[in-house]
Amino acid sequence: MILYNQTLAIVRGSLRLAFRCCSNAGTLQSPMSFDNLRFDLKSPIGIVGLGLMGRAITERFLDAGYVVYVWNRTEQKADDLVALGARWSDCPLDQCSRVIISLYSSEVVGEVFQAWEDRFSPNQVVIDTTTGDPKASQTFVELLAGRGSVYLEAPISGSSQQTREGQATVIAAGDSDAFGACEDVWRVLGKETFYVGASGNAAKMKLVSNLVLGLNRAALAEGLALAEALKIDLDTSLEVLKGSGAYSKQMDTKGPKMVRSQYSVQARLSQHLKDVRLMLQCSEELGLELPLTQAHRTLLEKAQVQGLGDLDNSAIFEALRARGNS
Repeated sequence: MILYNQTLAIVRGSLRLAFRCCSNAGTLQSPMSFDNLRFDLKSPIGIVGLGLMGRAITERFLDAGYVVYVWNRTEQKADDLVALGARWSDCPLDQCSRVIISLYSSEVVGEVFQAWEDRFSPNQVVIDTTTGDPKASQTFVELLAGRGSVYLEAPISGSSQQTREGQATVIAAGDSDAFGACEDVWRVLGKETFYVGASGNAAKMKLVSNLVLGLNRAALAEGLALAEALKIDLDTSLEVLKGSGAYSKQMDTKGPKMVRSQYSVQARLSQHLKDVRLMLQCSEELGLELPLTQAHRTLLEKAQVQGLGDLDNSAIFEALRARGNS
């Protein structure tokens, strides 16, 4: 695993167990050689998918001075980004040697790849930031390799707002030469980029990261719900938690939203439920029990039934509050 943080460092050991997830996936590298792959700095970048994360990524590259071609199933969603300088394309693969994918799921990515199967070009790099199924990575590697292109996974750990501010972490996997040739992309996408080896490993590690992140958020929501039921001021409770051994970054990013009941979307609750279900699917295949994650899924499903799915994931607090306090 390689960490890009202006310089390179090698990190080993602690991730090996995590990479067992969905063990039939993630061992395939591209059969082609990309050791001479080079890109001109500031060569056009394509962005496919303009949801919360795709929009943030587009803004990052526009701010960095890149020519950015964008596509979304609903073209109108690109209007304000075009006003900022992005260029609409019916298929950014036609204009760009590097295209970033940001879609809801691996299933949706597969649908787009199938529709554009004849548009891939030799030495083209497709960077998929979708939080998806590790098993899908092999299929995508094979599909693109058949066209002389390379598929890299690069799911992003962080909200759309953190991505927009350059504070997110990128977890990348796939062909190492193609990864190295995209160093300028990693510097724009996030504050840190971890290279974790073979295709499939990034998707696995993103699920591990999201598991811990989501449980931290749920624990904060439950703690604040208890504080509120005990008639302790929520602002005071949050400040005490921040200064205690219970601290997590979720207290900085999601705590104020819970305290204010202000759930403008940085990352949707329903999206995290999708990820939690994928975690449990992987663990079931491995024969591994995840009791906390199972409880978390139940809580997220309750929140979705309450109509909170399209709100920010911090709205999980509302599913925990005592009646009369919400």
